[in-house]
Amino acid sequence: MESTGLIKNIATIEGKRIDILLEKGMIKKISDGHTLEGNILFDGSESLVSTGWIDMHVHAFSDFSPYGDEIDAIGVKQGVTTIVDAGSCGANRINELYQRAQQSQTNVLAFINISNIGLERIDELSNLDWINQKQCIAACKLYEDMIIGLKTRISSSVVKGNGVIPLEKAIEISDEISLPIMTHIGSAPPKIEDVIPLLRKGDIITHYLNGKDNNLFNENGEPLAVLKEAVDRGVYLDVGHGNASFSFKVAQQARKAHVQFNTISTDIYKKNRVEGPVFSLANVLSKFLCLGYTLEDVISAVTTMPAKIINRPELAELREGVKANLTLFDVSDNVQKLIDSDNKIMNSSKIIKERGVISNGRFIEL
Repeated sequence: MESTGLIKNIATIEGKRIDILLEKGMIKKISDGHTLEGNILFDGSESLVSTGWIDMHVHAFSDFSPYGDEIDAIGVKQGVTTIVDAGSCGANRINELYQRAQQSQTNVLAFINISNIGLERIDELSNLDWINQKQCIAACKLYEDMIIGLKTRISSSVVKGNGVIPLEKAIEISDEISLPIMTHIGSAPPKIEDVIPLLRKGDIITHYLNGKDNNLFNENGEPLAVLKEAVDRGVYLDVGHGNASFSFKVAQQARKAHVQFNTISTDIYKKNRVEGPVFSLANVLSKFLCLGYTLEDVISAVTTMPAKIINRPELAELREGVKANLTLFDVSDNVQKLIDSDNKIMNSSKIIKERGVISNGRFIEL
């Protein structure tokens, strides 16, 4: 049910204290400097508000193992109003993801896997017969309100002996329907120097901070030429933490070299949600505070930046007259151990924790 009432005395990222009045799920009034009246849904005196968090890389098709989970378990229950499924399904089963999305409280968008079978198995690009251009394009057109791009996983365990051929096929599809490609990078072959030059303006590299041998930084911690060239031509960088794709060491190298993320995402699914090292989007965001990024940098990477990249600017609107999609959260001074994908630990003094979410006008306290 859409909510009516007040989010009371809550801070924005800029430090302003505001009241937000909801009426049947719409933002009726935002008060800056004077008190609004109404039933209090949430006392924000110790909390902050942003537009709804967007997780750009999740796996939300629960039928698949290991890479699967329930939509709302990695969405609204973690303070995330919009998830972007990153290639769980190909043309064979994208219809099922679409139907489940209609029954969920979380907004769902998706990159479709160019392999028809999706993550039914983890070497989905090892057989080129599983890439059917016509079926992929037909699915993109049929579910155009959900599908925002194409997904390729270009690492040795996925493509086997096919090298960059699956990525080249994805580019052919992309050229026909004008959708960007999110490309997973990982272990060689193919070499990272052969993968990155194929990506175009508007495409996305996910797992760009992985600590594998085939990563984007040399032995001295300097960014490879192919990375710098990609950023210069407008390729976006997504974190995609995951079980094996985020290294504190590489993240420190990237920060020192001023190679900054565009989006922070989890690559979350049930195993790494329950057992770690991901746990939640808030946990991943806390790692970037620990690395020295500002709260503004971190929150923009799950709000304004992903909304821009996926061409959904309405998801990053905090103004009167729109359906409410908001995340309420705390930043506390608790000391907590944070772990990366290489089992390395950093001690953080500031922790982000979700407190509530308003998804499509419905308030849920967490």
